[in-house]
Amino acid sequence: MSIFMIVVLALAGCSSSTNESASSDGKTVIKFMHLWPEGSSKAQYTIVNNIIKQYEKDHSDIKIQTEILGNEQYKDKIKVLSASNELPDVGVTWAAGYLKPFVEGNMLAPLDDKIESDFKDSFVAGTTEAYAVDGKTYGLPLELNITPVYYNKEIFEKYNLEIPETYDQFLEVVKTLVDKGVTPITLGNKDRWTGSMWYMYLADRIGGPEALANAINRSGSFEDPSLLSAAEEVKKLVDMGAFVKGFNGLSNDEAKGYFMNEQAAMYLMATWELPNYTTSPDVTDEFKEKVGYFKFPTYDGGKGDINSYVGGPGVGLFVSENSKVKEEAKDFVSYLVKEWGKHSVTDAGVIPATVVDTSNTDLDQMYIDILNDLGTASNLTLYADVQMSSSVAQVHLDMIQSLFGGQATPKEFVKKQEEALAEEE
Repeated sequence: MSIFMIVVLALAGCSSSTNESASSDGKTVIKFMHLWPEGSSKAQYTIVNNIIKQYEKDHSDIKIQTEILGNEQYKDKIKVLSASNELPDVGVTWAAGYLKPFVEGNMLAPLDDKIESDFKDSFVAGTTEAYAVDGKTYGLPLELNITPVYYNKEIFEKYNLEIPETYDQFLEVVKTLVDKGVTPITLGNKDRWTGSMWYMYLADRIGGPEALANAINRSGSFEDPSLLSAAEEVKKLVDMGAFVKGFNGLSNDEAKGYFMNEQAAMYLMATWELPNYTTSPDVTDEFKEKVGYFKFPTYDGGKGDINSYVGGPGVGLFVSENSKVKEEAKDFVSYLVKEWGKHSVTDAGVIPATVVDTSNTDLDQMYIDILNDLGTASNLTLYADVQMSSSVAQVHLDMIQSLFGGQATPKEFVKKQEEALAEEE
């Protein structure tokens, strides 16, 4: 059991939050903490900000008080707030293993009543299930993401490179770019979940989606030969010089700059990046036209197919069980998720977890292509650190950074993770 989980459970029965629930003008205050700062996530920030303004206009007795943090800062603060039993009334959460300690600490309110009353048949199949624990649903998903490889078409054309469909072809692309002095791939592995996605795809393509899933659910082992081979392929890419110089010290935002500034040819990232290549007014049309994407290539002799994706539901919204304004908070969450589904496509190019009617919508072609890919997906593998408990996820992320950095061999990489998983059995 993780230290974080112990703290959560130990404090679960303590007194309720000391949050003020009324403003000086007598309005009911709903505290909402999210992770879309205007500077780095302008499209999402704008959508949420507009929804809040409309909600307050429609509910004159309600005031939404926001606190906005970047992704990593948000994760750190939510731990601190949960330890002192002061979660905001409404906040952002990830699914599965991330969510579970909060649920076991009785800190989140079930939202099945809102799903039943407000969202019948509205969510894409399989999305709310990722937020369910023991038959109750504790988060309403906002996003649905898959993770393609974005590439700069101009760089590929300059060096006569074709989109790779097999891993061997992909390695040839990497080698050609290295030989030409071009950075093949940008990667911000200071954040570590970024490197995890590379590892997860290789594990999927070599061992099929079951190999990693079985290691985590303990019907298999992390020392499965296919998972070791995936780690060896990561080492091969690092040794080839595939990734941007200094990748283990770069945040994802810093690494993204290399792709946006056309200093790297490829960037593996989820479809939450689509606004930068489709709708964002802050990105030039000239650059947008240069960006394409391809599916992670198949591995010769591997069990995974090209329509299997790392992805799944992105973030969702929770309501604090200890909120003094729980019913109002649940209504706001329901409103926000509905409105997000209406606007995220056209205003930000973000794929919502609710079903999209595209029949009367003018969408960018890349968005249409991604929606078609989702329709033919053979598998969605939820991000590994989200599937795992927080303590095992910490080991996974630390070992990912060590593997990429050469501080751990592939054998040490799989051994450490197997030990961490086995300790929780």
